[in-house]
Amino acid sequence: MLKTLKVRFEQGKQFIPDVRTARPVGFRGLPVLNSTACETGCRECQSACPTRAIELEPVRIDLGRCIFCNECALVCPTGKINFTAGYRMASDSRQGLLVTDSGQAIQTQVNSQINKLFGRSLRLRSVSAGGCNGCELEINALSNVNFDISRFGIEFVASPRHADGLVLSGPITRNMAEALEIAYAAIPDPKFVVAVGACAISGGPFDGAEGVERSFLGRFTPGLYVPGCPPHPLTFVNGILDLLGRK
Repeated sequence: MLKTLKVRFEQGKQFIPDVRTARPVGFRGLPVLNSTACETGCRECQSACPTRAIELEPVRIDLGRCIFCNECALVCPTGKINFTAGYRMASDSRQGLLVTDSGQAIQTQVNSQINKLFGRSLRLRSVSAGGCNGCELEINALSNVNFDISRFGIEFVASPRHADGLVLSGPITRNMAEALEIAYAAIPDPKFVVAVGACAISGGPFDGAEGVERSFLGRFTPGLYVPGCPPHPLTFVNGILDLLGRK
C-alpha cells in the first residue's frame, strides 16, 4: 500500500481536465514558417524531407505528408521552419493540412450532419491497415486515464456493426485492403472515416510502394484528417470534438 501511494504521489494527477488547453511537454507539433526570406535557390529543406511534404516558391508544408522528423528545420540556413508544441492540427479537408507563411490553411469545421447524428454519442471502430503500431498506440491511449475520451460520449468498439465511423491508420497494404473494405461495409449507414497519421492520409514514407493499395480512399473521402507520425492523442480528440461541434 505504501509503495502504491508513493508511486501515486510521484506521478501526480495524470488526468487532463481540459483537453483544449493542455500543454504537452517534449512534443514536436505544428510547424510554423516565419517571415524570413529564403536564400536564393536554396532547396535544403525540400531535399532533406523524406516524404516530399515541402513545396517551394512559396514554402508550404503538407501536414498530411509530414512525419515531423525536424530534418527540414535542422538544415534550413535561415531558420524559416520551426516546430512548435501545437497539437490542434486536424482538419476536415485535405487542403486544410497545408501550412504557409500565414499559418495552417483551414482548421476543422463543424459538420452539421455528423453533429446532428453523433453529437452526443459516437462509436468508432479502429482498423490498422498495415501500420507500424505507432498510431495504434496513440489511439489506444485515448481511452486511458489521461485523455479519457469516453467522458465526451466517444468510445471505441470491437465490432464494426456497433460503430458509427471507422478510424483508419496505416498506409493500407495489399494484405489489409480487403479486410478494410469488409470492416467499412459492416458499419451501418450513415458513417464516416477518420484518417489518422501520415501513412493513412498520404501513404507517408510508403507512398507509391508496390505493397500499398490505397484505392479505398479514392472512393471514400475521410471526414477528418489527423496528422502526425504518430499523432498526439490531443490532436485526435480536439479534431473529433471540433467536427462534432463540441465546446
